[in-house]
Amino acid sequence: MRTAYSVETVRAAERSLMARLPEGALMQRAAAGLAAVCAQVLGKVYGARVVLLVGSGDNGGDALYAGARLARRGARVGAVLLSPDRVHAGGLAAFRAAGGRVASPSVSPSVSPSVSASAEGVLRGADLVVDGIVGIGGKGGLRAAAAQVVGLVRESGVPVVAVDLPSGVDADSGVVAGDAVRADVTVTFGAYKPGLLIDPGREYAGVVRLVDIGLGAVLGAPEVEALQYEDVAALLPEPTGESDKYRRGVVGVVAGSARYPG
Repeated sequence: MRTAYSVETVRAAERSLMARLPEGALMQRAAAGLAAVCAQVLGKVYGARVVLLVGSGDNGGDALYAGARLARRGARVGAVLLSPDRVHAGGLAAFRAAGGRVASPSVSPSVSPSVSASAEGVLRGADLVVDGIVGIGGKGGLRAAAAQVVGLVRESGVPVVAVDLPSGVDADSGVVAGDAVRADVTVTFGAYKPGLLIDPGREYAGVVRLVDIGLGAVLGAPEVEALQYEDVAALLPEPTGESDKYRRGVVGVVAGSARYPG
């Protein structure tokens, strides 16, 4: 069974845990898990081309620290900074120190933004894209500049790994209220978020991988529970040699209404 926790619950647990850990330890745990999953998706890290889509705050910091780890393993890693003035300073410094390349999208004088030539160059020929645009606190769809970059990624067909939650998906409800990232894999930290288990957000998340960062002991009761195949199988009666059709239970379907049965 997968149990999911609200943004407020997760943040409270993170604050409680960070108070007992060295500064930055929680983010390093998340980045290590993210880098490990990216390596599994790539298959071969050395020589692979990885592009980070980096927003502001800790979500972008997770992506940058993970990118630094991949770069130290021989990957060619570039980062498109969507909020250069609010980028995670420590993550950016570690990324640059590991040899990562940085580009920023530029906005044209017209209504619609345009991606700079340097950003397009970073995206070209990528083997993997890491979505670190918006974290679990994001609301609404992607902003115009981010949506344009994500559109280029979508057209390229390059596999996408989302950091904690696909950008543009509401973490608590799964609502997609505009442009959003469609991930092939989502690496979520500490606990599942409801938006990863509830449609339509579930469809945007792809395969969800949970990275343990130590929140388990301080999370409390979950807001959402989702049965998995093994949970359903455990609920079914096991037939014996004497079982007949009356002892095996009856399948019931609850769908629609009397007028619209579905």
